[in-house]
Amino acid sequence: MTSTTPASVPADLPAGSALASVDSVEARILRQARADFFAHGYSAFTMDALAAELGVSKKTLYVHYRGKDAIIAAVIDHLAAEIRAEADALLRHRDLEFAEKLRGLVETLVERMALLSPRTVRDLQRYAPRLHARVQAVRGRTLPYVFGRFLEEGQLAGLVRTNQPPGFAIEFFLQAMQGLMQPASLDRLGLHPREVVAAGIDQFFGGLLTNAGRKHYEKLFPR
Repeated sequence: MTSTTPASVPADLPAGSALASVDSVEARILRQARADFFAHGYSAFTMDALAAELGVSKKTLYVHYRGKDAIIAAVIDHLAAEIRAEADALLRHRDLEFAEKLRGLVETLVERMALLSPRTVRDLQRYAPRLHARVQAVRGRTLPYVFGRFLEEGQLAGLVRTNQPPGFAIEFFLQAMQGLMQPASLDRLGLHPREVVAAGIDQFFGGLLTNAGRKHYEKLFPR
């Protein structure tokens, strides 16, 4: 794989996008690969179709990536990097109150999870178990990082309970989400991953907010 030092960043990349950390050719590849993978799933994703859509040769794709699995792995990694970057940006925002930051986190995660259909998850689990395991591993790194920082800020503001060890709360949420995001669980519940994320966060912070934190959140975002 070539160096990821950016020579230039395509003008249409979203601000703060993790794709801004890769060179312009790789950014084009990943952007199109992301669209194709989430629209059609693993099985229907091919290097031939990707090269045709980009107007490049397959050889060009192989200059940057060893193959289909390497491209999809990069898509997964960059999606997680975007979530971490947006969470960091929310926490740095001094003009937002904690409840507004929490609402922003929910919207960020729901928007990203909307890309991942149960069919895509099932497809990965069946035909690309290593990539499915990668999704779980990335989730296992990303959720503790993001929620750990939000819990810490909420506790410092007196809006999140301090009588629950943060490590336990985060591990509890992570294990719950890992189980709920399995295709069999999604099928039983009849829910989309974005719905699971939204409900999971609501349950998680609903139990951890102090009375003051709950009132503050409901004042800003009434049900």
